[in-house]
Amino acid sequence: MIISLLFFSAAFLIIAYKWYGGYIMGILNPSDQRITPAHESEDGVDYIPTNRWIVLGHHFSSIAGAGPIVGPILAVSFGWTPAVLWILIGGVFFGAVHDAVSLFVSIRSDGKSIGHIIQLNIGEKGKKLFLIFSFATLILIIAVFADIIAKTFIANSGVASASALFIIIALIFGMLQKKFSAKKDAFIVLSVVGVFAMYVAAYVGYSIPINFSYPIWIALLLGYAYIASITPVNILLQPRDYLSSFLLYGLILFGVLGFVIGRPEVKMGFEVKLHAENLGYLFPVLFVTVACGAISGFHSLVATGTSSKQLNKESDVKVIGFGGMLIESFLAILAVAAVIILEKENYALQLSEDGPVTLFADGLGFVISQLHISELVAVAFVALTVSAFALTTLDTCTRLARFIIHEYFEKTNSNNASEAFARNLSWFNNRFLVTLIVVLLAAALLLTGEFASLWPIFGSANQLLAAVALLALSTWLTHQQKARNIVLIPMVFMYLVTTASLVLFIWSKIQLGEYVLALIAICLLVLAFALLIPASKKLFPSKNRV
Repeated sequence: MIISLLFFSAAFLIIAYKWYGGYIMGILNPSDQRITPAHESEDGVDYIPTNRWIVLGHHFSSIAGAGPIVGPILAVSFGWTPAVLWILIGGVFFGAVHDAVSLFVSIRSDGKSIGHIIQLNIGEKGKKLFLIFSFATLILIIAVFADIIAKTFIANSGVASASALFIIIALIFGMLQKKFSAKKDAFIVLSVVGVFAMYVAAYVGYSIPINFSYPIWIALLLGYAYIASITPVNILLQPRDYLSSFLLYGLILFGVLGFVIGRPEVKMGFEVKLHAENLGYLFPVLFVTVACGAISGFHSLVATGTSSKQLNKESDVKVIGFGGMLIESFLAILAVAAVIILEKENYALQLSEDGPVTLFADGLGFVISQLHISELVAVAFVALTVSAFALTTLDTCTRLARFIIHEYFEKTNSNNASEAFARNLSWFNNRFLVTLIVVLLAAALLLTGEFASLWPIFGSANQLLAAVALLALSTWLTHQQKARNIVLIPMVFMYLVTTASLVLFIWSKIQLGEYVLALIAICLLVLAFALLIPASKKLFPSKNRV
């Protein structure tokens, strides 16, 4: 049963990549004759034309994180069949389209973010609102992931050691790649050696554990995020994300082989629950909970933040934007497969006691152990891989937050008073100072401990971000006179889902007397409609004529 699920999902996603991905590219009509922002604005720090496989590794590592694992495993609370259906349908017709079009529109807009697209097609106020919301979301993500990684390092000091070795290997790889970039064969040789070194480091790391207290780990992680954000992208961020992606490719390969050889049975039935305890109703919560496994607004920030500044040519959009999302969807399917080998009662108990990441590591670790690998080693490898990807999200988010501050205060030729004020604040273009502000805000959030209580609305905020990104992309396609229904239909659905989810969330928090969280959710709704109203005038101008 599980083998059939995995092979059907893989076949579905591969066919979708070729057919629907080709259809989307036909609408976008990329041209390799056009100069990409990576070439036009090459600065040796953020804008660097790069081999598409390295960019795919960076992009995939950044968008994945723990999202396609945590979301789908939580969504199984409603039943695994609706989770699988939404992962496959949502991943192809919503998420992959969202990511690919975001990436394409960004490279056609000088590598700028969705905020810039909103400014051109909706207005300056819309851009400011979007950038403020995106920045706040990124600070939250940085704080949450720093906390997750620190606690993982404390629980398993071997993971910390291996992660430190990964960074050293990535630095060496980045410097050698830069030195021998003119030689085509050098990239293949370096990749083979680098990937081999990563797997050796994963093994060696467990023999030299590193132990620090929680505050020290937080300081080290935020310090690393600071350095990674200001360092030229091809020295650390690119190579580390590229090499780390092979950990996840290996995880997927070992997992599939484990299912094929071990043939564990599906113990969880086909029961579908319309209401799940601690989550809510299947509609709309399922579509918010799965998140990164099907569609995620955070992906638009990555696509228009770091990835678009590295594309060597426009045709790379398909493999990086569309293909990267489909790989993530298959990972989400693998996450579901790792827990449906449990009885429904055991799944619920372990989920409440250990959390989705540990549940995934234990489940998939058991499956991989069927390859005659020690179960202890297999579980540790899965945990290490998840931690490695959480670390990629941490440093990418820090760089993205820096980009957003730069863009918010970018110089303009306008005589508007507020913009003139912004032009005078030239220090907002200083990447060293701006990055320091980002990590200090994340540290302040960690010190308050408030981020833990904000996590329940993170899913809604993330999906709202996707809805707003699709809204901006719809206006761009309309302006370019390209078929817009590929993003307009998903946008309408995501607005409905997010709005319904936030309304239910607000009502529940008011009943519990948690007015601060209810107020935050209300602010998200206001933002959603503040952008929707002016955008609708651009999308349907004939309806506004007198």
